[in-house]
Amino acid sequence: MKKWISLIVLMMMASVAQAQDDAIVKFFSKYMEQDDFSRVYISPKMMQMAGGFLKSSAQEGDDEDAKEMGELISKVKGIRILSGEKVDGKALYKEAMGTLTRNKYEDLMDVQDKESSLKFMVREEGGKVVELLMISGSNSEFTLLSMLGNFTYQDLNMLAEKTDLPGMNEYGSGKKKNK
Repeated sequence: MKKWISLIVLMMMASVAQAQDDAIVKFFSKYMEQDDFSRVYISPKMMQMAGGFLKSSAQEGDDEDAKEMGELISKVKGIRILSGEKVDGKALYKEAMGTLTRNKYEDLMDVQDKESSLKFMVREEGGKVVELLMISGSNSEFTLLSMLGNFTYQDLNMLAEKTDLPGMNEYGSGKKKNK
């Protein structure tokens, strides 16, 4: 009986996690075909290839930084970016925030003023960051970035300091956690 209950609870947790991912995917899908928006998707395979390239070039030259960076880039399982210019970014920000299951995300940084809003959040599983989410909106611009992977906070800090990955510049300018 306990096994069945445990199995049912695990299935429900998996469906809630899937539903959260579906909410973000639906938000992307709703706007990605509109001319006012640009969409970027970097697949897990592309990140794996980039990390593998850095690791193999590091082995040839014994470049420890390149090897470390290759391992770090390999942890990125995908990046999705949706951005729009000349759009009502504030309304889109509110809509995007409304689609999230807020108890799944922990706020890292929240910057609000009368012109714009910027929020960084993370979703953790098993003590690791599995998603870094950035949502920003202003009177005329909107950006949503979702970076999936399996990171520590130190990994995210290093990505912010040593890469030009989308969103990492903004992340690096905010407060960082060391867990």
